[in-house]
Amino acid sequence: MSTTIILGAGIIGTSTAYYLAKHQPPSSVHLVEVSSELFASASGYAGGFLAKDWFSPASASLGALSFEEHRKLAEKDNGVEKWGYAQSTSISLSPPTNSSKEKVDVWCRDGASRAEAAAGDLTKGVAPPWLKREDGDAVEIISNEGTVAQVDPLQLSHHLLKKCLNLGVQLHQPANAISILTDVRNEVSSICIADTRTSTETDIPCTRIIITSGAWSPQVFRTLFPTSSYKVPITSLAGHSLVVKSPKWTKQDEESHGCHAIFMTSQPGYSPEIFSRLGGQIYLAGLNSATEPLPELATDSKGNLSKPAIQKLRDTAREILAREGAADDGFEVTREGLCFRPVTEDGLPIICRIPDEQLGASVRTRPGAEGGVYLAAGHGPWGISMSLGTGKVLAELVQGRELSADISSLGLRD
Repeated sequence: MSTTIILGAGIIGTSTAYYLAKHQPPSSVHLVEVSSELFASASGYAGGFLAKDWFSPASASLGALSFEEHRKLAEKDNGVEKWGYAQSTSISLSPPTNSSKEKVDVWCRDGASRAEAAAGDLTKGVAPPWLKREDGDAVEIISNEGTVAQVDPLQLSHHLLKKCLNLGVQLHQPANAISILTDVRNEVSSICIADTRTSTETDIPCTRIIITSGAWSPQVFRTLFPTSSYKVPITSLAGHSLVVKSPKWTKQDEESHGCHAIFMTSQPGYSPEIFSRLGGQIYLAGLNSATEPLPELATDSKGNLSKPAIQKLRDTAREILAREGAADDGFEVTREGLCFRPVTEDGLPIICRIPDEQLGASVRTRPGAEGGVYLAAGHGPWGISMSLGTGKVLAELVQGRELSADISSLGLRD
């Protein structure tokens, strides 16, 4: 089997390595991560909401496959204990604006709610006890039983990486891919990896390159293929988040009422998402920006936290979690976060082999499963939900095997 280089060790890249290593020597799979801290962006700071059928026809097959892969992995590796895998119930506190119930992929650039893509039949429901209600709130269940779930994405990402490393997958981190080399036929033959701690460079022979660098994928492609005129159509969407602990959400509550995904409409441009997780955590997000500059490294995000955005999320937490008559807020903030999700104009991810003609002058790849440059990015808010399905299908695509999901509409778009 040809050596495979995966550029970007987030949850998409790590999932791909995991599935690749099942059908080729694991030592021939290399993960390259430029950040000094693993999972420092969306893979570690996302909400971890999983859905089976909240997707448009173009990505529905992939979404369903991924949901099933999450379930199987959780059953096999005790995901309940290791990464908080739990079945969930999705609730909207105001009726979705999309009354036609069409699935939507473009999301949150204008503050819209993912509840617009919910697949469940709207039924009146009961809010979880930890959620403070306002008079006149309409509580609607927007998911069917067994079709949504919840995970802690940081714990899941670390679990996947540990499995890869135990199999023999090689991790280069922090390291940067700085150039490719071609052979006498102008076919990709190796990639130069620079260790950013030791300032040493290593040429790794390879014929297959997979770019899974999230919002940084366009920069990675441009670095490796500087003569290409093709621009990878992926931009970034920044999102702030909070993780809190509340005396209202305890292990007893978990056992009695289960986890919930709450979708609210607070005000124009702000649709809070609140997820109760196993282990006493409640995750809050919903403040997003397409104008926040993408930092050079994911770890640089920590210095770009917006105080007004964090305060707005704290205010939301106070509104829904504050105890009556309490002198304090009634909750403890355990983490403030900012991550950058890769998005496309049409809201669909890109999962495909990049045609040789897009690689630039005099650059080719070996035909078939022996070579190729591949891209998997642009999942927007669904990166965690679609991670395992993407990794499985991408591994099949790279290795020339039959695909487990239909990704025919997820190729390159202009």
